[in-house]
Amino acid sequence: MGITAEHLIKCYGRRTVVDDLSFTLESGCVLGFIGPNGAGKTTTMRMLCGLNRPTSGRVLINSVDPALDPVAARRQLGYLPENAPLYGNMTVQSFLSWCGSMRGLTGDDLRTALKRVMSDCALENVAGDEVESLSKGYRRRVCLAQSIIHRPTVLVMDEPTDGLDPNQKREIRSLIRQMRENCAIIVSTHILEEIDAVCDRVLAICSGREVFSGSVAEFRAVSGGTLEDSFRQLTGAGEGGVAS
Repeated sequence: MGITAEHLIKCYGRRTVVDDLSFTLESGCVLGFIGPNGAGKTTTMRMLCGLNRPTSGRVLINSVDPALDPVAARRQLGYLPENAPLYGNMTVQSFLSWCGSMRGLTGDDLRTALKRVMSDCALENVAGDEVESLSKGYRRRVCLAQSIIHRPTVLVMDEPTDGLDPNQKREIRSLIRQMRENCAIIVSTHILEEIDAVCDRVLAICSGREVFSGSVAEFRAVSGGTLEDSFRQLTGAGEGGVAS
């Protein structure tokens, strides 16, 4: 169970944004997906989630190709985009209930799922608040809750702790570590401390191509120094400077 990318290529006109990217991630593992600004990370994640079709290559979500059977693939997939759209005039509870129903949950199953994600993402005290009234940190937690309400077996997360304070980051990282037991998780981040905090493996890309794939220890060993040193050595200081 997990996610596989096979020779993914994405072109826009004559420009190749993702160039022959392949990897496999099994349940129980967290992959840190990093690279400079403009490296092709967001495009890759959108292909993984079936939102963009590859120019060539394919994605398999638990052996299901989202390009061929998007409904079956999305039942098993959770996606947390960096700027997830929210319905500001809905309350937190009504929004998450709607998200659950869109995932096929009804009755007691929906109520149980709603209670679980409200607790896991520490949203009980804002359940009746309108989404537009929330702070950036609380909105981020609502976005996370919608991505896991159906207990996905593959979870793709873009900047999961963006906008959270240190206590909230610790809580979300703890939740990611708990979810990994039954889930394959991809975390795209520009905060390299996230790699140390939650990831088992690292996949780094630059200009759409893989420049590193291996364990966190192997990534650090590239430079023999810090994660930032290894990132700089692999991607070049002039390629965007920091991961995003």
